[in-house]
Amino acid sequence: MPAPSRIDQIAERVERLLVRHEEVQRTNALLQDQVDALTRERDTLKSRLAAARTRLDALLDHLPADPGQDASAP
Repeated sequence: MPAPSRIDQIAERVERLLVRHEEVQRTNALLQDQVDALTRERDTLKSRLAAARTRLDALLDHLPADPGQDASAP
């Protein structure tokens, strides 16, 4: 079998690069899906944190200012 010509070598290399490019694109799409999912999770957690802080602030507002003072006393 004769040695492949320079054009054949280049064509083979281009084919391999195209296959690799498609693999990288698929991997990138999967990674982007993960980033999107993590972004949604982060946003949900931030929202839950803000709600918890609001509830804690409301509870703290009901505590007496003076630790020795009863909460129901005027």
